Amino acid sequence: MELHKTQPQPAAPEAEAPAGTGLPPAEPAEPAEPEPAPATPDALAGPEDPPSSEGAREPAAAPAEAPAEASDKAPEPAGAPASPDVPVPPPGPAPRRRGRTAVLLAVAAVIGISGGTAVGYKVQADRPPTPLPALNQPGLAYPAKPLPASAVPDPLSAAEDRGVRTDGDLRKLLVPRPKGARASEAGARDGWVDTATYAQYFEGPAGMFARLTESDLRRVARVAWSQGEHKDVDVSLVQFRSGEGAIQHAEGQLAYLPDPEHAGNDGAPLKGSGNGRYYLFPAEREAGYLPLYRARAVFQRGDVMVDINIFDTKRIGRNEIRSLAERQLERLS
Repeated sequence: MELHKTQPQPAAPEAEAPAGTGLPPAEPAEPAEPEPAPATPDALAGPEDPPSSEGAREPAAAPAEAPAEASDKAPEPAGAPASPDVPVPPPGPAPRRRGRTAVLLAVAAVIGISGGTAVGYKVQADRPPTPLPALNQPGLAYPAKPLPASAVPDPLSAAEDRGVRTDGDLRKLLVPRPKGARASEAGARDGWVDTATYAQYFEGPAGMFARLTESDLRRVARVAWSQGEHKDVDVSLVQFRSGEGAIQHAEGQLAYLPDPEHAGNDGAPLKGSGNGRYYLFPAEREAGYLPLYRARAVFQRGDVMVDINIFDTKRIGRNEIRSLAERQLERLS
């Protein structure tokens, strides 16, 4: 029987040691398994989970003596990562806790404010009070002692006291209707006109009603008559609860009368009234109708505002409206 001799397999060449290292040749290493992909910074193992040693090669032992050729290379720092592809965050100090510092600063600010306020009050309390200057008061208009009975003036009569006169029947202060004149349908039967009816005499009844109410209108006395063929006259005494309301109503009427849409002129002052004026309006003409002329007088006396109007198809004289206004003013004086 012929024996087959097994040819000896050639031995693996021994690894030659690097030249000049003085170290024995390293033993051949077993083929290593494929290394895993480089880890990301989020996948870095923490201190609780050390990296697995499976598939990793043990680093070669450091040489006892560094060769002369490698002496010019800088030594690697201790604790360097095993793989240069994995970034490691640089070591730094631990983050500082700020919550406690903020609380301490807030408490210190509150204590500082409270302490400053307390010190300020203490300093002010320790100071002597500053005396106030004396009150300067002029002498009183009335005497310090009542007058004797013989020196007391007599009270005003009803004729002299304007307030007593207007507090009575206001209709009695209206100028009387002239002889031969007939009562006009525009006048009130009993001589009184309510606020809503009086507001209807103006272009904006709703606005006038609101203004009269706000001004504390008290009452309105009115008289009206007709003369001749087409002449109409009306006189209104508008009384308020104060003289201020009467002044405002009179000034409101006098303000717009000079406009071209109304009288178109400044009128003429009414003597003895203070703020009264009377006006002559230009004629209003319309085809198929007679011309319309108008005269008006407005003034205020105490808490009463007086409004006088004359309408006619013939020209109205200046003396006619002035005379009527002066007679009404005299009855209120």
